Amino acid sequence: MSSTSQTEDGVQQCGNNSDSKGVAIEGELTRHPTLWFHDGSVVLRAQQTLFKVHISQLSRHSIFFRDMFSLPQPDPSNSTGSEPTYDGCLLLHLDDSAEDLAHLLNAVYDGPLFHDNDRKEFPMISGILRLSTKYFIDKLRRKTLEHLSLSWPSSLKGWDAREDKARIYEMETGIPKAFLYPSPIAVINLARENDAPSLLPAAFYDLSRYHYAQIFEPGEDDPLYPYSPHTSLSASDFAQLSLGKESATNFITSLIQSMGHPPANNMSSNHYPPSTMVTHRRNHSSKGKGEICISAAACRKDFTELVDLATQHYLFDREIGCTDPLYVAEELGQLKSAEFSECKACAKSLERWACRERERMWKLIPSWFRLDQPSKLGS
Repeated sequence: MSSTSQTEDGVQQCGNNSDSKGVAIEGELTRHPTLWFHDGSVVLRAQQTLFKVHISQLSRHSIFFRDMFSLPQPDPSNSTGSEPTYDGCLLLHLDDSAEDLAHLLNAVYDGPLFHDNDRKEFPMISGILRLSTKYFIDKLRRKTLEHLSLSWPSSLKGWDAREDKARIYEMETGIPKAFLYPSPIAVINLARENDAPSLLPAAFYDLSRYHYAQIFEPGEDDPLYPYSPHTSLSASDFAQLSLGKESATNFITSLIQSMGHPPANNMSSNHYPPSTMVTHRRNHSSKGKGEICISAAACRKDFTELVDLATQHYLFDREIGCTDPLYVAEELGQLKSAEFSECKACAKSLERWACRERERMWKLIPSWFRLDQPSKLGS
Protein backbone atom coordinates (compact mmCIF):
# COMPACT_ATOMS: atom_id res chain seq x y z
CA MET A 1 0.00 0.00 0.00
CA SER A 2 1.08 3.60 -0.40
CA SER A 3 2.71 5.35 2.53
CA THR A 4 1.00 8.44 3.88
CA SER A 5 1.80 11.14 6.40
CA GLN A 6 -0.39 13.87 7.78
CA THR A 7 0.49 17.56 8.01
CA GLU A 8 -0.58 19.79 10.89
CA ASP A 9 -3.61 21.05 8.94
CA GLY A 10 -4.89 17.53 8.34
CA VAL A 11 -3.88 17.23 4.70
CA GLN A 12 -2.60 13.78 3.90
CA GLN A 13 0.63 13.54 1.94
CA CYS A 14 1.35 10.36 0.07
CA GLY A 15 4.60 8.64 -0.73
CA ASN A 16 5.97 7.69 -4.13
CA ASN A 17 3.93 4.54 -4.80
CA SER A 18 0.33 3.77 -5.65
CA ASP A 19 -1.35 0.87 -3.91
CA SER A 20 0.30 -2.54 -4.25
CA LYS A 21 -1.72 -3.54 -7.33
CA GLY A 22 -1.18 -0.30 -9.26
CA VAL A 23 1.73 1.25 -11.08
CA ALA A 24 4.28 3.53 -9.46
CA ILE A 25 3.42 7.22 -9.19
CA GLU A 26 6.30 9.66 -9.39
CA GLY A 27 6.70 12.46 -6.86
CA GLU A 28 5.05 13.39 -3.60
CA LEU A 29 1.28 13.58 -3.84
CA THR A 30 -1.29 15.28 -1.62
CA ARG A 31 -4.84 14.17 -0.98
CA HIS A 32 -7.24 17.09 -1.22
CA PRO A 33 -8.52 17.86 2.30
CA THR A 34 -12.25 18.06 1.43
CA LEU A 35 -12.58 16.32 -1.93
CA TRP A 36 -11.36 12.93 -0.74
CA PHE A 37 -14.38 10.70 -0.11
CA HIS A 38 -13.62 7.32 1.46
CA ASP A 39 -16.51 5.74 -0.45
CA GLY A 40 -15.36 7.31 -3.71
CA SER A 41 -14.99 5.12 -6.79
CA VAL A 42 -12.32 6.94 -8.84
CA VAL A 43 -9.20 8.92 -8.02
CA LEU A 44 -8.44 11.98 -10.14
CA ARG A 45 -4.96 13.41 -10.21
CA ALA A 46 -4.32 17.06 -11.15
CA GLN A 47 -0.70 18.14 -10.84
CA GLN A 48 0.37 16.68 -7.46
CA THR A 49 -3.10 16.66 -5.87
CA LEU A 50 -5.40 13.63 -5.62
CA PHE A 51 -9.21 13.74 -5.49
CA LYS A 52 -11.22 10.64 -4.59
CA VAL A 53 -14.71 11.19 -5.96
CA HIS A 54 -17.69 9.28 -7.31
CA ILE A 55 -18.08 8.02 -10.86
CA SER A 56 -21.84 8.44 -10.51
CA GLN A 57 -21.51 12.17 -9.76
CA LEU A 58 -19.11 12.81 -12.62
CA SER A 59 -21.26 10.83 -15.06
CA ARG A 60 -24.46 12.57 -13.96
CA HIS A 61 -23.13 16.04 -14.80
CA SER A 62 -20.51 15.54 -17.51
CA ILE A 63 -21.07 14.11 -20.99
CA PHE A 64 -17.32 13.50 -21.24
CA PHE A 65 -17.11 11.39 -18.09
CA ARG A 66 -20.44 9.69 -18.81
CA ASP A 67 -19.15 8.45 -22.15
CA MET A 68 -15.76 7.50 -20.76
CA PHE A 69 -17.16 5.48 -17.85
CA SER A 70 -19.72 3.80 -20.11
CA LEU A 71 -16.83 1.88 -21.64
CA PRO A 72 -15.68 -1.33 -19.91
CA GLN A 73 -13.35 -0.41 -17.05
CA PRO A 74 -10.58 -2.56 -15.55
CA ASP A 75 -11.29 -4.10 -12.16
CA PRO A 76 -8.87 -2.38 -9.71
CA SER A 77 -8.93 -5.43 -7.43
CA ASN A 78 -7.87 -7.62 -10.34
CA SER A 79 -5.40 -5.21 -11.93
CA THR A 80 -2.45 -6.70 -13.79
CA GLY A 81 -0.47 -3.50 -13.33
CA SER A 82 -1.18 -2.08 -16.79
CA GLU A 83 -3.77 0.38 -15.44
CA PRO A 84 -2.84 2.87 -12.70
CA THR A 85 -4.81 2.53 -9.50
CA TYR A 86 -4.76 4.23 -6.13
CA ASP A 87 -6.46 3.30 -2.87
CA GLY A 88 -8.32 0.49 -4.61
CA CYS A 89 -9.73 2.76 -7.35
CA LEU A 90 -8.93 3.57 -10.93
CA LEU A 91 -6.52 6.52 -11.12
CA LEU A 92 -7.04 9.12 -13.88
CA HIS A 93 -4.33 11.70 -14.52
CA LEU A 94 -5.96 14.91 -15.80
CA ASP A 95 -4.05 17.67 -17.53
CA ASP A 96 -5.64 20.42 -15.42
CA SER A 97 -4.51 22.63 -12.59
CA ALA A 98 -5.34 21.32 -9.13
CA GLU A 99 -6.98 24.66 -8.29
CA ASP A 100 -9.29 24.55 -11.31
CA LEU A 101 -10.27 20.93 -10.67
CA ALA A 102 -11.05 21.67 -7.02
CA HIS A 103 -13.32 24.54 -8.03
CA LEU A 104 -15.08 22.36 -10.60
CA LEU A 105 -15.62 19.43 -8.22
CA ASN A 106 -16.94 21.71 -5.48
CA ALA A 107 -19.43 23.13 -7.97
CA VAL A 108 -20.44 19.62 -9.10
CA TYR A 109 -21.05 18.41 -5.54
CA ASP A 110 -22.43 21.55 -3.89
CA GLY A 111 -23.56 23.70 -6.79
CA PRO A 112 -21.72 26.87 -7.84
CA LEU A 113 -21.42 29.21 -4.87
CA PHE A 114 -21.05 32.52 -6.70
CA HIS A 115 -20.89 35.81 -4.82
CA ASP A 116 -19.63 39.25 -5.85
CA ASN A 117 -18.14 38.53 -9.27
CA ASP A 118 -15.06 40.51 -8.26
CA ARG A 119 -11.37 39.88 -8.90
CA LYS A 120 -11.06 37.72 -5.77
CA GLU A 121 -13.75 35.39 -7.07
CA PHE A 122 -12.44 35.36 -10.65
CA PRO A 123 -9.99 32.42 -10.24
CA MET A 124 -12.89 30.24 -9.08
CA ILE A 125 -15.26 31.41 -11.83
CA SER A 126 -12.65 31.08 -14.58
CA GLY A 127 -11.62 27.62 -13.37
CA ILE A 128 -15.22 26.41 -13.42
CA LEU A 129 -15.79 27.85 -16.89
CA ARG A 130 -12.62 26.29 -18.29
CA LEU A 131 -13.34 22.79 -17.03
CA SER A 132 -17.11 22.83 -17.49
CA THR A 133 -16.38 23.69 -21.12
CA LYS A 134 -13.67 21.05 -21.45
CA TYR A 135 -15.69 18.24 -19.88
CA PHE A 136 -19.06 19.22 -21.40
CA ILE A 137 -20.84 20.08 -18.17
CA ASP A 138 -23.38 22.20 -20.00
CA LYS A 139 -25.68 23.27 -17.16
CA LEU A 140 -22.76 24.43 -15.02
CA ARG A 141 -21.20 26.25 -17.96
CA ARG A 142 -24.47 28.14 -18.59
CA LYS A 143 -24.75 29.17 -14.95
CA THR A 144 -21.14 30.35 -14.93
CA LEU A 145 -21.60 32.44 -18.08
CA GLU A 146 -24.80 33.94 -16.68
CA HIS A 147 -22.90 34.97 -13.56
CA LEU A 148 -19.97 36.40 -15.53
CA SER A 149 -22.38 38.38 -17.70
CA LEU A 150 -23.41 40.43 -14.65
CA SER A 151 -19.97 42.06 -14.72
CA TRP A 152 -19.41 41.73 -18.48
CA PRO A 153 -22.93 42.34 -19.78
CA SER A 154 -24.34 42.37 -23.28
CA SER A 155 -26.85 45.18 -22.61
CA LEU A 156 -26.44 48.86 -21.79
CA LYS A 157 -28.73 48.45 -18.78
CA GLY A 158 -26.43 45.74 -17.48
CA TRP A 159 -23.37 47.92 -18.09
CA ASP A 160 -24.87 50.82 -16.15
CA ALA A 161 -25.68 48.48 -13.25
CA ARG A 162 -22.08 47.24 -13.31
CA GLU A 163 -20.72 50.79 -13.22
CA ASP A 164 -23.10 51.80 -10.41
CA LYS A 165 -21.85 48.86 -8.36
CA ALA A 166 -18.25 49.91 -8.98
CA ARG A 167 -18.95 53.49 -7.90
CA ILE A 168 -20.59 52.28 -4.68
CA TYR A 169 -17.58 50.04 -4.04
CA GLU A 170 -15.24 53.03 -4.42
CA MET A 171 -17.33 55.21 -2.10
CA GLU A 172 -17.56 52.52 0.58
CA THR A 173 -13.95 51.31 0.50
CA GLY A 174 -11.95 54.25 -0.79
CA ILE A 175 -10.37 51.88 -3.32
CA PRO A 176 -10.54 52.95 -6.99
CA LYS A 177 -13.49 51.29 -8.68
CA ALA A 178 -11.29 49.67 -11.35
CA PHE A 179 -9.99 47.28 -8.66
CA LEU A 180 -13.41 45.72 -8.12
CA TYR A 181 -13.41 43.65 -11.29
CA PRO A 182 -10.72 41.35 -12.72
CA SER A 183 -8.43 42.51 -15.50
CA PRO A 184 -10.38 42.81 -18.76
CA ILE A 185 -7.36 41.22 -20.46
CA ALA A 186 -7.90 38.07 -18.40
CA VAL A 187 -11.59 38.12 -19.30
CA ILE A 188 -10.83 38.50 -23.02
CA ASN A 189 -8.44 35.55 -22.89
CA LEU A 190 -10.93 33.46 -20.91
CA ALA A 191 -13.68 34.22 -23.42
CA ARG A 192 -11.43 33.36 -26.36
CA GLU A 193 -10.27 30.07 -24.84
CA ASN A 194 -13.74 28.92 -23.90
CA ASP A 195 -15.95 30.07 -26.78
CA ALA A 196 -17.74 32.79 -24.79
CA PRO A 197 -18.05 35.67 -27.30
CA SER A 198 -20.85 37.37 -25.35
CA LEU A 199 -18.27 38.55 -22.80
CA LEU A 200 -16.01 40.23 -25.37
CA PRO A 201 -17.74 43.57 -26.15
CA ALA A 202 -17.85 44.67 -22.49
CA ALA A 203 -14.32 43.40 -21.82
CA PHE A 204 -12.84 45.15 -24.86
CA TYR A 205 -14.70 48.35 -24.06
CA ASP A 206 -13.51 48.27 -20.45
CA LEU A 207 -9.91 47.73 -21.56
CA SER A 208 -10.16 50.57 -24.10
CA ARG A 209 -10.75 53.02 -21.26
CA TYR A 210 -7.13 52.54 -20.10
CA HIS A 211 -4.28 54.47 -21.67
CA TYR A 212 -1.64 52.45 -23.52
CA ALA A 213 0.95 53.11 -20.80
CA GLN A 214 -1.42 51.57 -18.23
CA ILE A 215 -1.85 48.51 -20.45
CA PHE A 216 1.79 47.89 -21.36
CA GLU A 217 3.64 49.36 -18.38
CA PRO A 218 1.30 49.00 -15.39
CA GLY A 219 2.74 49.78 -12.00
CA GLU A 220 2.29 47.42 -9.09
CA ASP A 221 -0.54 49.61 -7.81
CA ASP A 222 -2.37 49.73 -11.15
CA PRO A 223 -5.54 47.68 -11.84
CA LEU A 224 -3.96 45.96 -14.85
CA TYR A 225 -0.82 44.86 -13.03
CA PRO A 226 -0.34 41.18 -14.00
CA TYR A 227 -1.59 38.81 -11.36
CA SER A 228 -2.02 35.65 -13.44
CA PRO A 229 -0.54 34.01 -16.53
CA HIS A 230 -3.62 35.06 -18.51
CA THR A 231 -2.89 38.80 -18.65
CA SER A 232 -1.25 39.22 -22.07
CA LEU A 233 -3.22 40.03 -25.20
CA SER A 234 -2.71 38.11 -28.42
CA ALA A 235 -1.49 40.07 -31.45
CA SER A 236 -4.91 39.93 -33.11
CA ASP A 237 -6.72 41.09 -29.97
CA PHE A 238 -4.29 43.96 -29.54
CA ALA A 239 -4.99 45.04 -33.13
CA GLN A 240 -8.72 44.91 -32.44
CA LEU A 241 -8.25 46.89 -29.23
CA SER A 242 -6.30 49.60 -31.07
CA LEU A 243 -8.99 49.96 -33.73
CA GLY A 244 -11.68 50.11 -31.06
CA LYS A 245 -9.86 52.76 -29.04
CA GLU A 246 -9.57 54.91 -32.16
CA SER A 247 -13.29 54.51 -32.87
CA ALA A 248 -14.16 55.43 -29.28
CA THR A 249 -12.01 58.58 -29.43
CA ASN A 250 -13.58 59.62 -32.73
CA PHE A 251 -17.04 59.06 -31.31
CA ILE A 252 -16.35 61.39 -28.38
CA THR A 253 -15.19 64.11 -30.78
CA SER A 254 -18.26 63.80 -33.00
CA LEU A 255 -20.52 63.58 -29.93
CA ILE A 256 -19.28 66.90 -28.56
CA GLN A 257 -19.41 68.61 -31.94
CA SER A 258 -22.99 67.46 -32.55
CA MET A 259 -24.12 69.40 -29.47
CA GLY A 260 -23.44 72.66 -31.28
CA HIS A 261 -25.37 71.72 -34.41
CA PRO A 262 -29.05 71.14 -33.60
CA PRO A 263 -31.35 69.90 -36.34
CA ALA A 264 -33.09 72.68 -38.24
CA ASN A 265 -36.29 73.99 -36.61
CA ASN A 266 -35.82 71.74 -33.59
CA MET A 267 -33.82 73.56 -30.98
CA SER A 268 -35.06 71.07 -28.36
CA SER A 269 -32.89 68.21 -29.64
CA ASN A 270 -29.60 69.80 -28.51
CA HIS A 271 -27.21 68.58 -25.79
CA TYR A 272 -24.50 69.61 -23.33
CA PRO A 273 -21.02 68.95 -21.69
CA PRO A 274 -19.63 68.36 -18.14
CA SER A 275 -19.84 70.05 -14.79
CA THR A 276 -18.25 73.27 -16.10
CA MET A 277 -21.56 74.88 -17.11
CA VAL A 278 -23.57 77.97 -16.27
CA THR A 279 -26.19 77.16 -13.61
CA HIS A 280 -29.64 78.52 -14.43
CA ARG A 281 -32.15 79.88 -11.95
CA ARG A 282 -35.11 77.70 -11.08
CA ASN A 283 -38.10 79.05 -12.99
CA HIS A 284 -41.33 77.94 -11.33
CA SER A 285 -43.45 79.87 -13.81
CA SER A 286 -42.42 77.52 -16.60
CA LYS A 287 -44.18 74.53 -15.05
CA GLY A 288 -46.88 73.12 -17.21
CA LYS A 289 -45.63 74.72 -20.41
CA GLY A 290 -45.18 72.59 -23.50
CA GLU A 291 -41.74 71.42 -24.55
CA ILE A 292 -40.96 74.44 -26.73
CA CYS A 293 -37.71 76.36 -26.49
CA ILE A 294 -38.49 79.69 -24.80
CA SER A 295 -35.16 81.36 -25.50
CA ALA A 296 -33.64 80.14 -28.76
CA ALA A 297 -30.85 82.71 -28.93
CA ALA A 298 -29.83 82.15 -25.29
CA CYS A 299 -29.91 78.36 -25.71
CA ARG A 300 -27.80 78.53 -28.88
CA LYS A 301 -25.26 80.62 -26.96
CA ASP A 302 -25.32 78.13 -24.07
CA PHE A 303 -24.75 75.19 -26.40
CA THR A 304 -21.85 76.93 -28.10
CA GLU A 305 -20.19 77.61 -24.75
CA LEU A 306 -20.82 74.06 -23.59
CA VAL A 307 -19.26 72.61 -26.73
CA ASP A 308 -16.15 74.73 -26.13
CA LEU A 309 -15.96 73.66 -22.50
CA ALA A 310 -16.45 69.97 -23.31
CA THR A 311 -13.83 70.15 -26.06
CA GLN A 312 -11.35 71.65 -23.61
CA HIS A 313 -12.21 69.19 -20.83
CA TYR A 314 -12.26 65.90 -22.75
CA LEU A 315 -10.20 66.47 -25.90
CA PHE A 316 -7.49 68.92 -24.82
CA ASP A 317 -7.09 68.51 -21.05
CA ARG A 318 -7.86 64.76 -21.24
CA GLU A 319 -9.73 64.85 -17.94
CA ILE A 320 -11.50 61.92 -16.28
CA GLY A 321 -13.70 60.04 -18.70
CA CYS A 322 -11.85 61.18 -21.82
CA THR A 323 -11.49 57.56 -23.01
CA ASP A 324 -15.01 56.51 -22.01
CA PRO A 325 -17.64 57.70 -24.52
CA LEU A 326 -20.52 56.15 -22.58
CA TYR A 327 -19.50 58.21 -19.56
CA VAL A 328 -19.03 61.36 -21.65
CA ALA A 329 -22.50 61.05 -23.19
CA GLU A 330 -24.04 60.55 -19.75
CA GLU A 331 -22.26 63.64 -18.41
CA LEU A 332 -23.26 65.75 -21.40
CA GLY A 333 -26.88 64.79 -20.93
CA GLN A 334 -26.88 66.10 -17.36
CA LEU A 335 -25.35 69.51 -18.05
CA LYS A 336 -28.60 71.39 -18.46
CA SER A 337 -30.68 70.20 -15.53
CA ALA A 338 -34.41 70.31 -16.20
CA GLU A 339 -34.93 71.22 -12.53
CA PHE A 340 -32.81 74.37 -12.62
CA SER A 341 -32.68 75.33 -16.30
CA GLU A 342 -34.74 78.29 -17.52
CA CYS A 343 -35.46 76.34 -20.70
CA LYS A 344 -36.85 73.02 -19.59
CA ALA A 345 -37.64 71.98 -23.15
CA CYS A 346 -33.98 72.05 -24.16
CA ALA A 347 -32.88 70.48 -20.88
CA LYS A 348 -35.22 67.51 -21.26
CA SER A 349 -34.39 67.17 -24.92
CA LEU A 350 -30.70 67.06 -24.02
CA GLU A 351 -31.30 64.19 -21.60
CA ARG A 352 -33.24 62.25 -24.22
CA TRP A 353 -30.53 62.90 -26.81
CA ALA A 354 -27.85 61.58 -24.47
CA CYS A 355 -29.88 58.42 -23.82
CA ARG A 356 -30.33 57.84 -27.55
CA GLU A 357 -26.65 58.41 -28.23
CA ARG A 358 -25.63 55.97 -25.50
CA GLU A 359 -27.98 53.30 -26.90
CA ARG A 360 -26.62 53.88 -30.39
CA MET A 361 -23.06 53.77 -29.10
CA TRP A 362 -23.61 50.47 -27.25
CA LYS A 363 -24.83 48.86 -30.45
CA LEU A 364 -21.70 50.09 -32.25
CA ILE A 365 -19.19 48.67 -29.76
CA PRO A 366 -18.91 45.21 -31.40
CA SER A 367 -18.10 46.83 -34.75
CA TRP A 368 -15.58 49.21 -33.15
CA PHE A 369 -13.55 46.23 -31.97
CA ARG A 370 -14.26 44.11 -35.07
CA LEU A 371 -16.15 41.58 -32.97
CA ASP A 372 -18.93 41.33 -35.53
CA GLN A 373 -16.70 39.69 -38.13
CA PRO A 374 -14.13 36.85 -38.27
CA SER A 375 -10.81 38.22 -37.03
CA LYS A 376 -7.96 38.31 -39.53
CA LEU A 377 -5.97 40.91 -37.63
CA GLY A 378 -2.49 40.03 -36.45
CA SER A 379 -2.63 36.61 -38.09
